[in-house]
Amino acid sequence: MATVGTNQRQAKLVLLGDMGAGKSSLVLRFTKGQFFDYQESTIGAAFLTQTLAVNDTTIKFEIWDTAGQERYHSLAPMYYRGAAAAIIVYDITNPDSFTRAKKWVQELQSQGSSNLVMALAGNKADLEAKRSTKPEEAQAYAEENGLFFMETSAKTAQNVNELFYEIAKRLPKLQPAGQQGISLSERPAPAAAKSSMCCA
Repeated sequence: MATVGTNQRQAKLVLLGDMGAGKSSLVLRFTKGQFFDYQESTIGAAFLTQTLAVNDTTIKFEIWDTAGQERYHSLAPMYYRGAAAAIIVYDITNPDSFTRAKKWVQELQSQGSSNLVMALAGNKADLEAKRSTKPEEAQAYAEENGLFFMETSAKTAQNVNELFYEIAKRLPKLQPAGQQGISLSERPAPAAAKSSMCCA
């Protein structure tokens, strides 16, 4: 009989993207099933966990939700170093957000692990009337750069769980719990403080 915990795995996952793209809202929807129209901006990074089952394996995601403000950009490598997966989030109503998402992809490609699972998430899909980035454009970019693409809405929960499940299924080599990413003692401390800016 397999011992308890044999099929338990953990994976470090980081969210990157422009301020206001909805990173925190996606994480909150995934981990707690909640959504708030007003979401204070993350300072530094926030750390959350969520466990899900894929086939016969239980995966515990250690999720780092990074701040989108430019002044925190230099801290990002501290959070994506050792990550098994990354979600690059952009706002489908903001063309600059999509441009900056591409820069995050380039940075991860140059500095991240070759085994890194990367997802491109076009968030705020509920705001179709205000769309500036077509899904076909994002899909083509994702295919050219080895990412998978989904449009999501933290507000309506569209494709939020599906996004994380797809990442879980694509993890190349799931490491036993406690062996992937960085240890508790090595984790950068998440800043609990929030700023008063809207829509992190």
